[in-house]
Amino acid sequence: MSFELLMSAFLDLLTPSVFLYMSIGIILGTAIGALPGLSATMGVALVTPITFWLDKVDGFAMLMGLWNSAVFAGGITAILINTPGTPASITQAWDGYPMYKRGEGGLALGINVIFSFVGGMISILLLILLAQPIADFTIKFGPAEYALVALFGMTMMIAVSNGKVVKGLMLGFLGLGLSTVGLDPVTGLKRFTFGNMGLQSGIAFIPVMIGLLGLGEVFYQMYDYNKKRAAEELEARKINQSLGRVIPTGKEMKKWMPRNIIVGLAATVIGAIPAAGGDISAIICWGNSKRFSKDGENYGHGSAEGLSVSSTANNGVIGGAMCTMLTLGIPGDAVTAVLLGSLMMYGMTPGHTMFTEQLDFTAQIMVLMVLANILFLIIGLATAKISAKLLNMSQPTVWAAVGVLCIVGSYCISNSYMDVIIMFIMGILGFFLKIYDFPSGPLVLGLLLGGMIEKNVRTALIISQGDWGYFVQRPISLVLLILIGASFLFPVVQGILKKKKAPAAE
Repeated sequence: MSFELLMSAFLDLLTPSVFLYMSIGIILGTAIGALPGLSATMGVALVTPITFWLDKVDGFAMLMGLWNSAVFAGGITAILINTPGTPASITQAWDGYPMYKRGEGGLALGINVIFSFVGGMISILLLILLAQPIADFTIKFGPAEYALVALFGMTMMIAVSNGKVVKGLMLGFLGLGLSTVGLDPVTGLKRFTFGNMGLQSGIAFIPVMIGLLGLGEVFYQMYDYNKKRAAEELEARKINQSLGRVIPTGKEMKKWMPRNIIVGLAATVIGAIPAAGGDISAIICWGNSKRFSKDGENYGHGSAEGLSVSSTANNGVIGGAMCTMLTLGIPGDAVTAVLLGSLMMYGMTPGHTMFTEQLDFTAQIMVLMVLANILFLIIGLATAKISAKLLNMSQPTVWAAVGVLCIVGSYCISNSYMDVIIMFIMGILGFFLKIYDFPSGPLVLGLLLGGMIEKNVRTALIISQGDWGYFVQRPISLVLLILIGASFLFPVVQGILKKKKAPAAE
């Protein structure tokens, strides 16, 4: 993407409204990320409907601010109470909490903010450099290729099933079934609407996300609530130690920076792999850094270097995930799945058209990500010690706030009570999925990609006059078919090899 286009986008974004809504997003993201049980995905899902009332640039400014800040804010609870605020913050607890206990809590919070910024900026720079060439390649895609790309995205059901492959596949097919509700994409006939006008446009993606990730989580936390234990945890969250200095010294930064540049590059690549989120990135980068570092023996026992690596790896996946979403239309993680739905609600189709018909807005999204990182760095450092007070909020207060946001957010998408009903149904479903340990990610992928698969498969068959060989006659579609087959066979082969190794180990 050209420097002139990015500068033009930057100048267009220098408006009070952009910075106002981005600041609101950062404050919300910090609160959401710092409260255990709430995630960046939930935050983006809850706020997305509100952005439909705004100009699309202001709306995405809020979402970018919320997303970037929520990821780093998960480290606040990891450091102060040994409880990761988001799944991506798990390795931050290993080094951050021991630092806090020995009186270096302020430095740990500062490292969290600064190196989250470093990881985010590296990944965004790579997004700016690589997104256009990848998008130019996708111009060769026809209906067959887009159908297989979406199908390849569906193979990520296995990856996001957390080892529960059968359960994941069941929910994935349920999501595919839900995607067929509404008007037929080719003939325009009504399907599974049961005479309800509210279902003619299909089951909206956002209410489903809000229900599964927002209300479902609230119901589960209420079910799992123990008043005595909650009171003890709330008391433990009281900050009673001196947090000390926040900013690392120049010597410390010089020592840690080379390693974290490499980590940022690696995290971007990991983020570009669909379903490989910040938690996977943090564990991979932290583990390999421990192996090759002179300070490796201190990792997990309060190593400032280890904490910096974890923080860089968390935010480093953002640019890679966005690159996959913008260029291929495949969500790189759960948050970009919600953002993909948002773009579609705005009438945009991720892929090559984002770099031709919507090039100006695509450049603005990239610049917004840069601005969000800079702004959360400033706000995060300024409020590092104050943000610890967020941990004193009681769980019932959080439940009430999230519940109201769920109802308002699902209604204001299209001012439809049907969306609120769908949200409540999905909230109940999400609760039972948590109870019986079913992964919700495959259902989301099925609903999101099901329509894309159906439309492009049927269009390709119309072009080829019903010849299924059309999908293997084109080089790109053939390669994609091989990748899809490999995605399904890899877990099977991996399982067979594990079984063979088990008797040998015994």
